[in-house]
Amino acid sequence: MKLEDRVIRSIARRKGVVILRSELAALGSPAQLSRVLSNLVKTKRLVRVGVGIYAKTRLNKFTHELAPAATFEEIAAEVFRKLEIDVAHGKLARDYNAGKTTQVPVLSVVDTGRRRITRRISLGSRFITYERSGAHRSKERHP
Repeated sequence: MKLEDRVIRSIARRKGVVILRSELAALGSPAQLSRVLSNLVKTKRLVRVGVGIYAKTRLNKFTHELAPAATFEEIAAEVFRKLEIDVAHGKLARDYNAGKTTQVPVLSVVDTGRRRITRRISLGSRFITYERSGAHRSKERHP
């Protein structure tokens, strides 16, 4: 069985929409895997969200073209879950959810607490922006 077939089968069996390159590393050499993933992106079976991060696609029932299988916000949330990065809504989204403002936030902003993140996560023209609140949100330790 060709590596491309094994990668496609592995991707199809996964429950989530996001695929990390590290999850497929055991299937073949890095060069072979790069070639296969590049071909899958060219044929629109996957979309590249970031370095080593891909998302599944599905047929859009309106345009009859392949499109990401989830919304950008759902993809970003799953990426952070898989990378074990603890994030929260940005200040504007928190204010809107608390009823402090009626302006709907347009940009996707996440609060990383004190953690500094430079990873670019984007899909088309949309991208994640990071803000740091400085608040320490880790679990408290009691001596």
